[in-house]
Amino acid sequence: MEILIDAPGPYGLLKGTMLGPASKHDPVVLIIPGSGPTDRDGNNSLGINTSTYRLLAEGLATRNITTVRIDKRGLFASAAATPDPNAVTIADYVTDIDAWVSVIRQHTGAPSIWLLGHSEGGLVALAADKKREDVRGLLLVSTPGRRGGELLREQLRANPANVPLLCQALSAIDSLENGNRVDTTDMPPALLGLFRPQLQGYLISNFSYDPAQLLENYQKPVLILQGLRDIQVREVDARILKQADPQAMLALLPNVNHVLKHVASDEWTDNVAIYADPELPLAPGVIDAISDFIEKHNGCFSKV
Repeated sequence: MEILIDAPGPYGLLKGTMLGPASKHDPVVLIIPGSGPTDRDGNNSLGINTSTYRLLAEGLATRNITTVRIDKRGLFASAAATPDPNAVTIADYVTDIDAWVSVIRQHTGAPSIWLLGHSEGGLVALAADKKREDVRGLLLVSTPGRRGGELLREQLRANPANVPLLCQALSAIDSLENGNRVDTTDMPPALLGLFRPQLQGYLISNFSYDPAQLLENYQKPVLILQGLRDIQVREVDARILKQADPQAMLALLPNVNHVLKHVASDEWTDNVAIYADPELPLAPGVIDAISDFIEKHNGCFSKV
């Protein structure tokens, strides 16, 4: 059964969708979206039309796992939660996850909630869990193991079209990592989308977090799920997270990309094309890896 639910935000309500049996005995997963203007289904206006989060919810429901997928503060149905969706930090998202966990427990009667963070949502999940004893564990899907600035440098260098822009882009990242804003007066349009002034506060916040450091000494179950044809987050990130938490379960899925779809080719263009194809199902193995892990650990709170 699918129902609409909401949680308190700073100025207005946060909105989400709950799907599943939602009985007191079934596990519940909160799906935390990745970066940018990404909606509760996993789509955005920047060319991503994969419905990854909706497909995750539907697939997990077949395994009697309830999910809640959400619109981020200031975006889509959660637009009333803040007057400026760009003036949001990782700490703000953590506050919202805290609100969602409380609301979901009230709705379902579940004693605790799993946090599933996709991409940047994994960083939010890592930061959020430090506040909650009623989080059962973490499902880190396509989650960076390195700081955001380091990952952005790698992504920019990987695209040959960025060569003329690299010097200025890398300098901007250095400044933001040091907590300093960047003058964009003479910045070419191709970089303004990344570094426009409205986003710089968020980037400074993001770059200050080290995902691997957050995961060290974590005492609850952790799944690290990584596609081996992911062109945004790499296998090395999953292994860095695994090194930070040696007891975590590492699931490496061949022929799976960042949005959890099957990719048969190493070609960049083939991979990117999948981001705009809403008809593709999730890659084989994704739902099984997540649901098998939850079923194995649903009664576990501590590794010690």
